[in-house]
Amino acid sequence: MSVWPRPNPDVQGHRRLFGVLGPSTNTIVQPDFDDLRVRGVTNHYSRIVVDDAQAISDETFMAGTLEISRNTVDAVKGVLTCNPDYLVMGMSAVTFYGGAEGARKWKENIEEVAGIGLCTGSSSLLEAFKVYGGIKKIAVISPYYPSANAQVAHFMSDHGIEVVRDKDLKCPSWTAIAQVPTATLREELQKLDGDDVDALVQVGTNLSMVRFAAAAEEWLGKPVIAINTATYWNALRQNGIMDQKDGFGRLMSEF
Repeated sequence: MSVWPRPNPDVQGHRRLFGVLGPSTNTIVQPDFDDLRVRGVTNHYSRIVVDDAQAISDETFMAGTLEISRNTVDAVKGVLTCNPDYLVMGMSAVTFYGGAEGARKWKENIEEVAGIGLCTGSSSLLEAFKVYGGIKKIAVISPYYPSANAQVAHFMSDHGIEVVRDKDLKCPSWTAIAQVPTATLREELQKLDGDDVDALVQVGTNLSMVRFAAAAEEWLGKPVIAINTATYWNALRQNGIMDQKDGFGRLMSEF
């Protein structure tokens, strides 16, 4: 459990030490979060061990994400040994499962094990919607399969947000998620956009979109929210760190 304030501050993480929980197959969260890091905050990655699932189907995708969920506690116990101040979840799918109630219980279970707070992607998107203002209808892009996208829509509906359209990229393995080209994301965002949506939202933390989403805000003229940006932004704000950073969209530069 973290001790704050520390008798002597950590030389690099003198403001906060973040314990980051991410699947062992995820190659995007760690560099994304380090790019989003601000002065005096350091990230300490703990891998949730999972095999690189191959030939994923709708059913095996859900089973694989639930395996990650079950293995999260071991990753928590590992990162607690560096005495972090706060935990940041670098895997988003399971944080939507079961709607508002399921997400709340999952988060509370991890916090009970850890003895410190946890920032999740699902709750971070809700906080982002609040600061942008007026977001009630969204379009969602994910590397998931339909069953997981349905869970995202369920969670959003419980919080008064309508998913008007969604795109599941059906990536064939966990590691393939990190290989989706920007050209594909551009094409799919253009298909998802419309006057009937207030914002476009990307979920799936191994899908690289922190910089592309920021660029897309410019040419679409509306919020485009990447899950990794929202999660790290919210982790900072939940810890009273209000630093702003350019290059990652309005969320990091204005709010």
